[in-house]
Amino acid sequence: MATEPPRPAPPAAGHPEGGCGRCAGGGRGEAEEAAAQQAGGAAPGPAVAVLPAAAGGRRRGLNGCVPLSHQVAGHMYGKDKGGILQHPDGTVLKQLQPPPRGPREQEFYNKVYDSDCCDSVLLELREHLPKYFGVWSPPTAPNDMYLKLEDVTRKFNKPCIMDVKIGQKSYDPYASAEKIQQQVSKYPLMEEIGFLVLGMRVYHVSSDSYETQNQHYGRSLTKETVKDGISKFFHNGYCLRRDAIAASIQKIEKILKWFEGQKQLNFYASSLLFVYEGSSQAPAVRLSDVTLAEKRGVPKGLLSGGDILEYNNNIHVISSTENGKIEASVSKGLSKFYALHKKAYSKRHHSQLSLKVGSLEQDNMWKSSTCIAQEHLNGNVIPQLEKVFCHMPAEIKESANVEVRMIDFAHVFPSNTKDEGYVYGLKNLITVLKNILDN
Repeated sequence: MATEPPRPAPPAAGHPEGGCGRCAGGGRGEAEEAAAQQAGGAAPGPAVAVLPAAAGGRRRGLNGCVPLSHQVAGHMYGKDKGGILQHPDGTVLKQLQPPPRGPREQEFYNKVYDSDCCDSVLLELREHLPKYFGVWSPPTAPNDMYLKLEDVTRKFNKPCIMDVKIGQKSYDPYASAEKIQQQVSKYPLMEEIGFLVLGMRVYHVSSDSYETQNQHYGRSLTKETVKDGISKFFHNGYCLRRDAIAASIQKIEKILKWFEGQKQLNFYASSLLFVYEGSSQAPAVRLSDVTLAEKRGVPKGLLSGGDILEYNNNIHVISSTENGKIEASVSKGLSKFYALHKKAYSKRHHSQLSLKVGSLEQDNMWKSSTCIAQEHLNGNVIPQLEKVFCHMPAEIKESANVEVRMIDFAHVFPSNTKDEGYVYGLKNLITVLKNILDN
């Protein structure tokens, strides 16, 4: 199974030259100028031919920094003038754009993260942004400035990432007529739909690989197809990740609440970065004489031999040979368990299955469980597990490990009115996500 190199622990936050992080996929000046990736394929990091190769196949550049391997949109390091780098300390470096965009974005971060800031609106906004650790320059090129940002994807094993530009306008109030025409022609439906998918990267459990889509995919979506286009991001090759959708809605609603309560700032060509966990790595459990799946029906890595079925800490499968009952305890952290193949079948018939959703402590004790029972499954265990994991109710919002952060602030301007364009886009995106859940 493909793995990424270990990520070092980040320094403490609050230091201009240290800290954790990055804003994955957020390295664009004009958000819509995303460098093309080949749609539908894997997404290796862009190579920089003049740099020596680093461990893991990536090219090592300024002071041990490497091109960001899972950037989904924006200028790509080595392909464009700007780009995103990953620092050895775990942060990401976004190259400062030429004036006025770069200084404007730097000023925005400086204002929001000012240690003396006492503005409740800006303090609340921090919750929705990647952490900011000042400006960084390589010793060999002190005039090259980079914003040092939190790596939003750092905690994820197989991060699924989507970059969505929000708002009815992708040009700011000071854009020339030529610039306005250029931006409108790129996606004429922006004003009606209120958002645009700039890129996505989705982990498929079955093939242990990523599917990527670039900005051309997003621009091809119409009012009639945008729902299916967005749902593609939440499909892991087996089923729809309803838990991740529900958790995303909850986080977008918090951002919407902030926008509806502030009249200080208006945002143009800014994006939301979505990240959820796509992997299902796990320890193993012995199933005794009960086999839940044929080896050929389970993706590589799920069966470690004999009756051992790998699963994550969120599910425990216990067989009892005395009464033929199989119990599966599913914790609230359901987002990492999606690696049971659709065509796998139980070899034991007329068994009973009891699924319990609850809180699972480290001592593996079941606590405060709610039972979702299905009797007499005639051995068809896998489809029943799929039914629960892939179509779980939207109420289990806290189950998924999801991040939704605002990124790209080269076109943020002071205002004394509500940002109606951004609010419109957020509401439409929430509506689309809810429609996906309803279906």
